[in-house]
Amino acid sequence: MIRRLYEADRDRVMELTGRNPSINLFIIGDVENFGFEQEFMELWGESDTPDGPLKAVMLRFYSSYLTYAEGVFDTEGFAELIRKDTGAEMISGDAGVVQAFRGKIAAREEKQMLFAELKEMNGQLSFAAAVPLAIRKATVDDVEAICTLTDQIEEFAASTADSRKSLRKALESKTGRTFFAEQDGKVIASASTTAENSLSAMIVGVATHPQHRGQGLATRITAELCADLLAEGKSLCLFYNNPQAGQIYKKLGFMDIGTWAMMYLEKQR
Repeated sequence: MIRRLYEADRDRVMELTGRNPSINLFIIGDVENFGFEQEFMELWGESDTPDGPLKAVMLRFYSSYLTYAEGVFDTEGFAELIRKDTGAEMISGDAGVVQAFRGKIAAREEKQMLFAELKEMNGQLSFAAAVPLAIRKATVDDVEAICTLTDQIEEFAASTADSRKSLRKALESKTGRTFFAEQDGKVIASASTTAENSLSAMIVGVATHPQHRGQGLATRITAELCADLLAEGKSLCLFYNNPQAGQIYKKLGFMDIGTWAMMYLEKQR
């Protein structure tokens, strides 16, 4: 059976998602940061009995849906909930879970990215973090300077309109942090986290100015960022589909743990 979840179900949600905290960092972070009683966010769970252990959970965050399940789950039941939402735009999660929705909801496009994780400090990371470089931890006063850099990066071009708002919100809410390096008063490289929770965080926004590439700046700053979070007992996660980027992350000790899928939905009439 599938039913809406509320604050009384928190322990059951955390029991299920906590068994795989990296793949579930968005669900865990949203529950920790926003709870269950929000207009922009809803959770549903599947269990054999009303108060039994959850076997699957689905989160709606605005118009996006995130699913997680261990084994076979009621895909048709969850798909029906999504079909009722005429504003639904995307389903994301572990590729195996998302693929279970194929044929049940009309999709216009599907993308996949490799999902990697770093759990502990290692020799490669320590070596990279020891390379001399003046690195600062960002405050809200640095938002414009950092976004001026990312505005120039092709892969971030589609999100320039929201980048300042998102970065400011992450820094103010402490759900993310950013490290950066400057030269002549301008930011030349940066790396950030998002969706930070008590167990893990997602690395995003790794950027180097085109004129300063090939110097190892992104590796050095990412290493500093990772070391900062690992010292707090948190694991690090990231998505990538660029083989060159993948090589950099693996040199720091990241290991592939799965594939993340994003299914973009057809607009419902």
